[in-house]
Amino acid sequence: MVAYKDRSKEELLQLKDELEAAYKEFQGRGLKLDMSRGKPSAEQLDLSMGMMDVLDSFTDLRCEAGIDCRNYGVMDGIPEAKRLLGELNEVPADQIIIYGNSSLNVMFDVLAHAFSHGVLGYTPWCRQGQVKFLCPVPGYDRHFKITEFFGIEMINVPMTPEGPDMDMVEKLVSEDASIKGIWCVPKYSNPQGYTYSDETVRRFARLKPAAPDFRIFWDNAYNVHHLYEDRQDVILELLHECEVAGNPDMVYKFVSTSKITFPGSGVAAVAASKANLDDIRKQLTVQTIGHDKLNQLRHVRYFKNMHGIEVQMKKHAAIMRPKFEAVLNMLDQELEGLKIGTWTKPNGGYFISFDALEGCAKAIVAKAKEAGVVMTNAGATYPYGKDPHDSNIRIAPSFPPLEELVQATELFILCVKLVSVEKILETM
Repeated sequence: MVAYKDRSKEELLQLKDELEAAYKEFQGRGLKLDMSRGKPSAEQLDLSMGMMDVLDSFTDLRCEAGIDCRNYGVMDGIPEAKRLLGELNEVPADQIIIYGNSSLNVMFDVLAHAFSHGVLGYTPWCRQGQVKFLCPVPGYDRHFKITEFFGIEMINVPMTPEGPDMDMVEKLVSEDASIKGIWCVPKYSNPQGYTYSDETVRRFARLKPAAPDFRIFWDNAYNVHHLYEDRQDVILELLHECEVAGNPDMVYKFVSTSKITFPGSGVAAVAASKANLDDIRKQLTVQTIGHDKLNQLRHVRYFKNMHGIEVQMKKHAAIMRPKFEAVLNMLDQELEGLKIGTWTKPNGGYFISFDALEGCAKAIVAKAKEAGVVMTNAGATYPYGKDPHDSNIRIAPSFPPLEELVQATELFILCVKLVSVEKILETM
């Protein structure tokens, strides 16, 4: 295919007319499709329905420690749940605290505690003047919303296929004591699907921050969300690497079963050093008398061990893989060689990251919406919703049925072509 920028003005004007006619045809279809969030499909949710049957009114509802899970107590999780979530998060059971259903809520709680009461006895962040966070971009919008909520200044750090630009990370954290943390989705990152290299993880572990209360917020959201059995990304375990590097307290590592079982009724946890966990427990003794132990028990009785989770994830992959492949095949067939966009091809996770020509993302997403396909807002993958290049678009293939996903992708590609032609014509 001939790149758009190499075509004559007359060719582009003719192409624009053809694309506009195709777009009007789409508008006439009355589509109402949603690709805005990385939600599991109904078919994926059905995979966990057996969990509803593992507890009933005749079940022994005591955990292995003999504690009645219907009652108060066991603030940091029943032993078998700590063991299972520890395996999921690649840490020993004694390095984990179990929470409720949402890892995002755990991240909010941990950051709020640091903000209002400080970390391990250090001055609360709210009394240290303007504090800052590093934000690998493009990244997860809900991470950025948490730091924005607390008025923390966010600093963009470019992502690479190996992870965040570590030269920049090392320089910033070593020179500026007002930088208190960094957001990370280290495996099958949101939205690019990148996995941090071994060297990147080791450089994180060896950081020498100017702030003694600097923390890495390591969101292990997609660690078992592979698309393929024969090409699965592998990542070093950061807590261990931090211990080896002499920085045991520098990381909080979050995990949940939200996209493994039921997003609204999963189990979430945080792993950290003993000192950090003891610090968190002080808050928990005030905040709660215990999270939902019946749900913890339900998950353990259903999966039994990590092998049970792995079997479940193969079923998820069988549903997700055709959707990712459909989108990627269409992008390859329709856009390869036109030089109006680039896209990632992840081995797992929930997203494909698309970069349009600079200044085009908002217009592409708006056009798709006008024709009936809702996508994640352009700019959402950057702090404050401001993509400095207005180019990144997050594609979320998981939720729609395959037939609808194909229609939505067809429209998306059409919008990419139309907006790109208009952009190039503006410069002629």
